[in-house]
Amino acid sequence: MKIENLKVVKATYELYIAGENGKEELMEKATAETPLVWCHGEGMMLPAFEAAMEGKEAGEHFDFTLKAADAYGEYLEEGVMELPKTMFFNGDGEFDEERVYVGAIVPMNTVDGQIVKAQVCEITEDKVTIDLNHPYAGEDLHFKGEILDIRDVTEGELKAIRNPKHGCGGCGGGHCGDGGCESCDKGCGNCK
Repeated sequence: MKIENLKVVKATYELYIAGENGKEELMEKATAETPLVWCHGEGMMLPAFEAAMEGKEAGEHFDFTLKAADAYGEYLEEGVMELPKTMFFNGDGEFDEERVYVGAIVPMNTVDGQIVKAQVCEITEDKVTIDLNHPYAGEDLHFKGEILDIRDVTEGELKAIRNPKHGCGGCGGGHCGDGGCESCDKGCGNCK
């Protein structure tokens, strides 16, 4: 079986980016015990990543690099913003120090209602500086790994992927009991 749309893929991988000294730095790793699992063609992975994996078979090793433009884009200075500290007050009208600190990832709403993640860069007396760039923005991503397994997606998994409000983990999410996403007759999300 080859990787193509609507196949669930299980793989190990190591993700490297260029380090400060010119050597690659390991940023992420998925092992055989905790593999990366995705449903190919359903938008779970970067399009360029899926294109590089297309047609590979179980047992096959991979080693490829995605340029920044094909991964998370270039780093944009306009993605760094200073916001009033009052935007980060809790329900008691006080600054939320437990959730908002340098290095924290905080959810932010865009003007059109989307939720995006921002990293807190600096906190001053009256401002919080956030960075809306993805942590890997501006970085070329070097992936190395092995395809462990490829199988057809189940109907329940596909429903969960296409209807994420149900709360199931999708392909391989497995919280719906021993029967996986097929363990109830109403589809994933109703069998918690």
